[in-house]
Amino acid sequence: ALQAMMEGLQVLTLEDVVSEADIFVTTTGNKDIIMVDHMRKMKNNAIVCNIGHFDNEIDMLGLETFPGVKRITIKPQTDRWVFPDTKSGIIVLAEGRLMNLGCATGHPSFVMSCSFTNQVIAQLELWNEKSSGKYEKKVYVLP
Repeated sequence: ALQAMMEGLQVLTLEDVVSEADIFVTTTGNKDIIMVDHMRKMKNNAIVCNIGHFDNEIDMLGLETFPGVKRITIKPQTDRWVFPDTKSGIIVLAEGRLMNLGCATGHPSFVMSCSFTNQVIAQLELWNEKSSGKYEKKVYVLP
């Protein structure tokens, strides 16, 4: 939020925008970010998804156990949840789990292989140069 403010963007709380926004994406890595009370206040067919570190940012258990709520599967990994009293609903992607893994192919094995290889190269270089004083605590380009 601080970085966004420094870039000149408007920063508001979820409570300030929950009834106005069309798409909600959690990216915090914290739990219980979007709760059922928030979901009930969202616009009809608002989209809710998570790209944070874990699948506990969206209160899916609260949604699943809400009295009378109806789950309609639109397609795999895309569900519309309709609340009984308002007949309006929200669309939840990947059941509240990480959408890059649930709704797409996730991280292709080639990309993961390159990433892990780079990490090993960096670790080998640091190990081989550990007593040389070659590296300070800075960011470096891989050798």
